[in-house]
Amino acid sequence: MNKYKRYLCLIGLIILVTGCASNTVDLNSSPYSQAAAIKGQGGMYKVGKPYKIKGTTYYPKEDYHYSEVGIASWYGSDFHNKRTANGEKYDMNTLTAAHRTLPLPSIVRVTNLENGRSLVLRVNDRGPYAKNRIIDISKRGAQLLGYQMQGTAKVRVELLEKESKNLKAALLGEKIEETSYTAKNTQSFAAAPVPAGEKTLVIYNANTADKTTSSHAADNRYFVQAGSFSQQSSAANLKGKLSQFGNANIAPVDVSGQRFYRVRIGPFSFKEEADVTLAKVRNYGVSNASVVKY
Repeated sequence: MNKYKRYLCLIGLIILVTGCASNTVDLNSSPYSQAAAIKGQGGMYKVGKPYKIKGTTYYPKEDYHYSEVGIASWYGSDFHNKRTANGEKYDMNTLTAAHRTLPLPSIVRVTNLENGRSLVLRVNDRGPYAKNRIIDISKRGAQLLGYQMQGTAKVRVELLEKESKNLKAALLGEKIEETSYTAKNTQSFAAAPVPAGEKTLVIYNANTADKTTSSHAADNRYFVQAGSFSQQSSAANLKGKLSQFGNANIAPVDVSGQRFYRVRIGPFSFKEEADVTLAKVRNYGVSNASVVKY
């Protein structure tokens, strides 16, 4: 009899564990699997009506071309296991985020413009509403993006149209177009010092860049400038090392009758794209690299 009771307890435990696992949303799985896990937590697809917070009215909508640059924050234990705006349970250890107007859920790519790391997240909650921040990311997401300790970071948020539409369709029981997901797309590079005696020329400091939505002008071209050298061989050496980050080139220029060789990566049409490459180059070890516009 005791053995039978133990057997029943074991079966019950297995069922409980299996049930819990089935409600974990895996961004690498199919949209149907994600939808089943979301519904298992009580979640649903939701856009929502306009709402007002602290005197400001927000208008949720489906915007599949959404892309914005601004400040990201993160939220953790105060909201852990509480319901999100679309009915799920918030888990600070998963890859989720809160946004003020995007459909719930949506799939977004967030790039930390301060270190070049990028991550795919699922938006399932509303917020943030403090200091004009554009997205609130789970504790785990902030850890992977490398800004948990500092609290905030300048980021670029891009909605992934195909993935978001497919998840919506799966939640509504509609046909989807198969696609793949990359839940963790972090990038980091080992530091390598600039060779002794070589100087870098700072023209534009990205740390003072405008925290606004991205803009594009056809006649503007942005470059990441990594250094300016009097010896062409030194420039060629750095160019070879930085080719892994993009189209590295050497631009000769005469200053006060002396020839210098500037090492640049680009061109980029968007300054935010140049900022991402700048973060990677600085993280690599070229700390005085900068963004320039021609």
